[in-house]
Amino acid sequence: MGAPNAAITPQSHASRRWAVRIRLLRGSLSYFWHGLVRRPMALLGGIVVLVYILAAIFAPHITVHDPIKGDLHKRLLPPAWQDGGDPAHLLGTDSLGYDILTRMIFGTRVSLLVGFLSVGIFVAVGTALGALAGYYGGLLDNVISRVTDLLLAFPLLIFAIAVVAFLGPGLTNLMVALSLKGWVGFFRLVRGEMMAEKTKEYVKAAKVVGQSDLAIIASEIMPNIVHSVLVLATLRLGSMVQAAAALDFLGLGVQPPTPVLGRMVGEGRNFILNAWWISTFPGIAIVLLVVSINVFGEGLRDILDPRQKVE
Repeated sequence: MGAPNAAITPQSHASRRWAVRIRLLRGSLSYFWHGLVRRPMALLGGIVVLVYILAAIFAPHITVHDPIKGDLHKRLLPPAWQDGGDPAHLLGTDSLGYDILTRMIFGTRVSLLVGFLSVGIFVAVGTALGALAGYYGGLLDNVISRVTDLLLAFPLLIFAIAVVAFLGPGLTNLMVALSLKGWVGFFRLVRGEMMAEKTKEYVKAAKVVGQSDLAIIASEIMPNIVHSVLVLATLRLGSMVQAAAALDFLGLGVQPPTPVLGRMVGEGRNFILNAWWISTFPGIAIVLLVVSINVFGEGLRDILDPRQKVE
């Protein structure tokens, strides 16, 4: 008789499982990259968003000017390529002598911070509540669903303005105002996906082998719907950047002297005839960022759509 096969230990089983996960991850990344390359607009949008993120991270190393310290002797300087411009201030200065480009770079940092943190809260709250409501149903589902129906009756911007007006302006209150309603979309998405998935055979098989409800939700169902959550999160990021800019424009968001793109647009409207650059360049930065996020998000949706994989 030959030598018996070595017993499979828990350690070897775990290592094999991790090896399978790594191979699956590599395959998914390869599929995502090839799908992105086949969609040039989505790829371009992703590159632009990446540039914004890198600029926000390395903002102190990109410019030599102080974003909260102006020079009144250099107020209202035009862009460097116009008559009277200063090469040290590429996009000109505002009414207080702040360098426009510097404040735009640091303002992008604040806009992305608000967007990412807000969407992170949306995902955490909406996914958790949607998973529980969709899986268990009953009274929990009814109560949360009625709350979401009530919140959906209010437009996001009007609701956020009311909350910030009650709490007062500031970065924390701005994020609270956006988060109180933003989780609803994730709740409805996850709830619907959970209700569809919980009736499938693999969930019944997991129950038969004795897995707990939380284990089934976390390890069996969520991996099958996480792509939908990721796509919605990407699209919501652009909406949150836009909403935050609108509140900043109205003076209800982040307060001076912290630079933010929306307030820069608002501050420049009184000088639009003789110093157009104060509002124009921050406005272009907001539009470009939001459009790039949305284009990338739409490409991501097409790539991660299971129907696209079959074609």
